[in-house]
Amino acid sequence: MTTTPHPDPSAETTAVGENRLHIALRGDLDHENADAFVRDVAARLSARPGATDLRLSCAGLDHIDSMGLSALLMIRRHTRTARVRLHLDERPAHLERLLRLTGTLDHLTGPDGTERGAGSPPAPTDGPS
Repeated sequence: MTTTPHPDPSAETTAVGENRLHIALRGDLDHENADAFVRDVAARLSARPGATDLRLSCAGLDHIDSMGLSALLMIRRHTRTARVRLHLDERPAHLERLLRLTGTLDHLTGPDGTERGAGSPPAPTDGPS
């Protein structure tokens, strides 16, 4: 039996003087490692209070299950709270398909914090409708 390596968040790269976190996903993001991955990303965000962007490079993502999707949604919560833009870069076809099928594509990749969700105040209007 062979197993696929799990995401390796240690591949973080940051440019000096920039407020970006880069994390490359490799292998599977699934029930075995989703919680640990969320904790790791949350710790990295906490350690960089001035961060403005979190870029997850998904090119090396081999498989994602429902717990992996849940992990991405939890990371989105963390980034929203920290006012950090989340980017899912280099999404493989299987991830793109999952995000579209579950209706989470716009939530995870939409404008930074401007999409409305439960509990969000109404969007401002330019006048009476």
